[in-house]
Amino acid sequence: MKVLVLGGAGDMGSRTVEDLAGAQGVEQVTVGDRNAPVARALAERLAGSAARVSALEVDAMDHAGLVRAMSEHDVVASALGPFFLFETRLVKAAIEAGVDYVSICDDWSAAQDTIIRFDGPARAAGRTVVTGCGVSPGMSNVAVRYLCDQLDLARRAEIFVYMPMDSGEGEAVTQHTLFIFGTVVPVFRGGATLMLPAGSISRTVEFPRFGELKVWNIGHGEPVTVPRHVPELEEVSIMLGMGRGTGLVAALGRLGAFATPRRVERMARAFMKLSPPMPEVPPEGAMRVDVHGEKDGRPATVRICGTGTMRDATGIALSIGAQLLAARRLTVEEGGVYGPEGCFEATDFLEMMAGCGVNAFSDLALRERIN
Repeated sequence: MKVLVLGGAGDMGSRTVEDLAGAQGVEQVTVGDRNAPVARALAERLAGSAARVSALEVDAMDHAGLVRAMSEHDVVASALGPFFLFETRLVKAAIEAGVDYVSICDDWSAAQDTIIRFDGPARAAGRTVVTGCGVSPGMSNVAVRYLCDQLDLARRAEIFVYMPMDSGEGEAVTQHTLFIFGTVVPVFRGGATLMLPAGSISRTVEFPRFGELKVWNIGHGEPVTVPRHVPELEEVSIMLGMGRGTGLVAALGRLGAFATPRRVERMARAFMKLSPPMPEVPPEGAMRVDVHGEKDGRPATVRICGTGTMRDATGIALSIGAQLLAARRLTVEEGGVYGPEGCFEATDFLEMMAGCGVNAFSDLALRERIN
């Protein structure tokens, strides 16, 4: 299989490239990025890998160029953010190029727009588009699907994420972080989508290794795609904490500091100038996924939780999504736009993640709990 990784020279995309370069069945990996020197350096570093790794300068604003680049591959894997700017543009090009597409899109509005605009065209073209295949959304969605299958009746899914502020680098990551705190965002309650201000709800949650941490409601894709693919759920929520400073970010968001793409761009640049240098070893974060319902006629909660770095968990999740997509190891036969929980077999996906050494969800049997 031949895979084009867009944003492949970046923090997350480069991890995807590294994993794909040694994956079984992958013949060629193309590092597609506008930063050609860094893309070439990555390709040269991986020259001895099982797959051929090459670099290609790609401009995401050049539609014709995107289509040409995509059409020479079997699958496009995108780590190119911020996704509220690029996701629909890339999906349109992939459908036109006649290739399947998977991304780590973590912006709720981009996921929603992709479903509304391109589910029909993707089905008509026989192409599969998977949006939100990173750590959150992505592993979180698949974990919800897995946990729902352990219950007789699933009613409510809660996703909690701890992501330290210095766990990812680059302007796109900073823009995304501000964007998800900057607008009204979806929460799925009572079988319907409600729009609430980001950062307007907070809770204190216990995470593995890190103990009790405060989290806030944010704009990620889980409340958009999970109810679509797991219709028995009546509630789906996603909440995030980043440690010290999260409360300030949430407050600025509620005041409108990140309300438009232009404000997000300006504030992201300011935040990056004020931020300390990234540590050599990225800090780990944590995720906890709880699903509440019934088992054997009694109320029950099942839970998966774990830890890992954002770069590893996100980059490898995208790699696995690309591999499953290229191999057609899917739970659906028709094309269309899906979240990973809607087209990947949950156990298959999570076991592949564990096999790649990602700590999060690597001990499923030990981390499940029925109360």
